[in-house]
Amino acid sequence: MLTNQGSSLTAYNGTQPPTNPLATQQSKLHVDGNQPGYSLNGANATLVTTQYNGYQDGTPNQIPFPSLLDLNGTTPPPYLDNLPQ
Repeated sequence: MLTNQGSSLTAYNGTQPPTNPLATQQSKLHVDGNQPGYSLNGANATLVTTQYNGYQDGTPNQIPFPSLLDLNGTTPPPYLDNLPQ
């Protein structure tokens, strides 16, 4: 029924959606190499905005603002280097 009649809840109607570019290792959303990424300091805003807008999930989304948390100039370790035990 979903693939034949569609749905107002998804743009893909039962098919596999593309991978969100911000969910890949190429994303600059959280980390840029060894430096903090957009979510921590606003760096690479143009690239992150392009990647954010490139993901079509059927819902208009606005890019979130960078964090206002103060890390005292330190860069948190990448998640993949700090996996839960």
